Amino acid sequence: MSLKDRITEDMKAAMRAKEADKLVTIRGLLAAIKQKEVDERIVVDDAGLIAIVDKLIKQRKDSINQFNTGGRPDLADKEMAELKVLEAYLPQRMSADEVQTAVNAIVTELGAKGPGDMGRVMAAVKAQLSGKAEMSLVSSAVKQALAQ
Repeated sequence: MSLKDRITEDMKAAMRAKEADKLVTIRGLLAAIKQKEVDERIVVDDAGLIAIVDKLIKQRKDSINQFNTGGRPDLADKEMAELKVLEAYLPQRMSADEVQTAVNAIVTELGAKGPGDMGRVMAAVKAQLSGKAEMSLVSSAVKQALAQ
């Protein structure tokens, strides 16, 4: 079963169980998928779907920060609940040590030295680790590897 089919089945299950909050989040995800398919005239595969989920998760994390800063814990809690629903559709993430090891291998392979090669290294790392690791963690690992 593809990830998109799983999301659709989860939406149906949320409808049956009358889980309104989960249903709203899943419908938002399906709307984002449909929007990408219509805009680009493609059928989103699992890799593209993971990228969409990553983007939505990043938006939720930014919103949580803003709501906590603005003194709105009620809205931050709502965003946190949506974040938990969305994270269920991501594959197992790599640990910080695994990310650092992968980044070091790529830096060595490319022969990159210093911060000037950051763009080239990030492009290669993103191609290999997209969907497997959190990009903020990857970015700090690349900075650390290039600083040595």
